[in-house]
Amino acid sequence: MALRGAWQLQKLIVSYCDWGGSSRGIRAFMESNLPAFKENNPQLEVVTELIRGQHPHLKGLYKNKNQRVVCVKNLTQDDVLLHATRLRNSLGRKVVKLKTRHVTKHPSVQGTWTTDLKYEA
Repeated sequence: MALRGAWQLQKLIVSYCDWGGSSRGIRAFMESNLPAFKENNPQLEVVTELIRGQHPHLKGLYKNKNQRVVCVKNLTQDDVLLHATRLRNSLGRKVVKLKTRHVTKHPSVQGTWTTDLKYEA
């Protein structure tokens, strides 16, 4: 995804095994979909990495020095393309768990409602 007009994903590393069965989908992705993906995303540096005896994964390196790793073992080539597109579209920010269920710009002056506040009539 572009933040202020600049794509945030700088480099996509495609790691696979040329022998293992769990890399079957990513090998098919590299033969059929990867050239078109490279052509459609000229701002992105795509590197393939052969790691024998390991499960395949996609690693995205972002401009803010963060990285995301997605395991793609036993996935089809369409699913691998979907994960690569999601890595390209994400901003590379860390996922932060929310402390409350309700997020608002203007919190209530009286405080948030809980079940402890329920009065008995």
